[in-house]
Amino acid sequence: MRHTTGKPLTLDQAHEKIRTALARAAETPRAQWSWGILAADKMIGLISLRRRTPSMGTISYVLREDTWGHGYATHAAQQVAALAFTTAGLTRLEAMHHPDNPASGRVLAKAGFTRVGTSDRHTEDGATVPYELYALETGSTSTSPGTGPLLRDAEHSDGCGVRDAYE
Repeated sequence: MRHTTGKPLTLDQAHEKIRTALARAAETPRAQWSWGILAADKMIGLISLRRRTPSMGTISYVLREDTWGHGYATHAAQQVAALAFTTAGLTRLEAMHHPDNPASGRVLAKAGFTRVGTSDRHTEDGATVPYELYALETGSTSTSPGTGPLLRDAEHSDGCGVRDAYE
């Protein structure tokens, strides 16, 4: 999780993140959704969608290191993008990744996002880090709602899916 938070989380910090996500799920109107990423009936990661404006949102994801390179994050990002453009009514999604994590950029590109520049983030020690910024607009063929279920349970035949963390 170092690329998501800038440093590893303690158990208490991870619990607080979960508590915050659960509280946000109860908000009306809802501004954040979080799902567990599943493979072979095991939770291997998390993906979140956050509404930033009425028409724009951001996604973020994290996977267990032993599951990298199998397309799980790409598949989850595609499903969440489809949900963002249909159910949530967004017209633009953005995502960014740490410059030391180019694999995340490949995930975003495979999911249909286009690199649009950088966004400076400040670290706790005051340094500035230029995160790679990506965007995806509604109407992209990779997010067509007619391509099957948006969110799949672990029982789906391909063994990979995204399950709402609040079910």
